[in-house]
Amino acid sequence: MSHAVWVTTLIHFGLGFTLGVPIAIAVTTHQNWPGPALPVPPRIGLALVILTGTAFLLTVVNLALKGLGAPFFIALSKKLAADWLYARTRNPMVLAVLALLVSLGIWFQSTLFVLWALFIFAPALLTFVKVYEEKELEIRFGASYRDYRARTPMLFPRIMGSRR
Repeated sequence: MSHAVWVTTLIHFGLGFTLGVPIAIAVTTHQNWPGPALPVPPRIGLALVILTGTAFLLTVVNLALKGLGAPFFIALSKKLAADWLYARTRNPMVLAVLALLVSLGIWFQSTLFVLWALFIFAPALLTFVKVYEEKELEIRFGASYRDYRARTPMLFPRIMGSRR
């Protein structure tokens, strides 16, 4: 178990750096990107950034309070967070980050930024979650994670009251 935690911390650090640096570069250089501007008023994009940024912060708080951890390599969760936001989707933080990136692209009015978020960043992050993180969570949390995975959608929450 301690080996799995060490390896996961290392992998999360590498992934955080590998994906974090391009996000920082994209946010700081978007105004120089070529391509057509999105015909959406920046104030709508800013409102979406505030909304999705708040959603992201709530997922971090949820993980800290219920899973006794923090995102990525900062502190791996000690308990399976499976309620509040995590009761609706197994990956509310991933969903919030993707929505935040698209919202930033809308605020920046950058078609290229939105396309980058949807077609480069999102597949990379979702592949990591599906291929690595799900297996790692099963190793750390065993049957409780398998039960949670069976009853909770991976990314998009179910509509209230609906069942699979």
